[in-house]
Amino acid sequence: MRRLSIGVRLTLWYLAIFALGELIFGAGMWFILRHNLYDIVDDGLESQIDDLKSFLGSQKKDATLSKLQEEATESYTIEHPGDFLEIYADNDLIYRSAFLQAHSDILVPPDQVKRPMFRSRRADGHHFRFVFEKLNINDHVYTVEMGASADDAVGTLHLFRFYLWIFAPALLLVAGGVGYWMSRRALAPVDALVRTAREVSGANLNSRLQKLNTGDELQRLSDTLNEMLDRIETAFRRVTEFTADASHELRTPVSLIRTEAELALRRSRGEVEYKESLQHILHEAERTTALIEQLLALARADSGREALNLGPVDLDSTLRGVAESWKQMAALRNLQFSTNIGEGSGNQASFVNGDETLLRRLADILLDNAFKYTPSPGSVRLQLEQGPGSVIISVKDSGMGIAPQEQDKIFERFYRVDKARSRAEGGTGLGLAIAKWIAEQHHGSIMVESTLGAGAIFRAEFPRIAAPVHSQQPV
Repeated sequence: MRRLSIGVRLTLWYLAIFALGELIFGAGMWFILRHNLYDIVDDGLESQIDDLKSFLGSQKKDATLSKLQEEATESYTIEHPGDFLEIYADNDLIYRSAFLQAHSDILVPPDQVKRPMFRSRRADGHHFRFVFEKLNINDHVYTVEMGASADDAVGTLHLFRFYLWIFAPALLLVAGGVGYWMSRRALAPVDALVRTAREVSGANLNSRLQKLNTGDELQRLSDTLNEMLDRIETAFRRVTEFTADASHELRTPVSLIRTEAELALRRSRGEVEYKESLQHILHEAERTTALIEQLLALARADSGREALNLGPVDLDSTLRGVAESWKQMAALRNLQFSTNIGEGSGNQASFVNGDETLLRRLADILLDNAFKYTPSPGSVRLQLEQGPGSVIISVKDSGMGIAPQEQDKIFERFYRVDKARSRAEGGTGLGLAIAKWIAEQHHGSIMVESTLGAGAIFRAEFPRIAAPVHSQQPV
């Protein structure tokens, strides 16, 4: 079953609430009007009771029952208040009008009248209000039952109810139309957003939802969805660029391997030539393997599946181990490699909360980058610095340097400053991107300072923590 639209549902809710309001208002006004109209009739009855009190008070205390009956009959037979009057004196009837003699069923027995009572009665198609009351006058207890016509009051109530039944549905229809118009007007921006959203696809992610200036929740929704589209477009573009760059990078070594193999098989060669061809193929295969490993590492990082084994890490000890593994490379490249890592492996200032394997990898990436772009004879320096509440790994080289306009790009994936030399050195353009990811995962940052032709300094800064108790040196 198809659900009703939000506009229709809002209209129905509006109608239901409005109808309930009409019902409560109409019923309340009817009861208030009824109470006030009956009060007017009751006030008239009380005025007549006061006149009756004056009449009874004027009678002699020792008047006989027959005398009271004679006086009451003479006074009320020809007067209008006597049309609906009955009087008992000490439980003896002294007067009853002709109308009440014909309709005695609408009266209350005298012995049941304990206090003043007002009652509505109906007889011969007419409506009446009666008051039942006991009066103590001249040592006599009179029970008085007096009525008055209430046709005017009841007629007014019927007319009021008739107008309610006429105008209430009309107002409900008008309210329904206005409510539907208001809901459509209020939800019109949503329809505009839906139309625009349906047009957004992978081919036109640069499209944005209509900018609203309503200053309400719909404007916040539109702005939030546009911000979400910005993030999606950025992520989609990165994935597209990453896929294109990865395909390009993988195509080159695969083409070289294929070309080398085809040349080796084209004619018979000697052992030395075959060995040389196999070495070229092995070199490209190793380069391809390294590229694939880096791509997998970035893919795991992007998907959040790259787990970090965090714990206290002594960067003094970690960087000393890294430096030992690079000393031989420095000798092979005829580079001067120096370190300034601090004294003692248990220095409290060098502890960070991190993954030692990834931190070692970050240092290896920075050193590998420095060694590749520093020509012989040159120098590379690995240093552990201390900042206010932080520990800084810095790698300084005397290489070619980086132009200012390229310093913001070198941490992007597959970006290389010197593309021809990077490929010759086996670079993929992913190392610094991985280093940046490692720094961010450790709540740190990485930056570069460089002057073209005067080398570069890479600094990776991490929050410092206190040394674990078991790692502190005894005093």
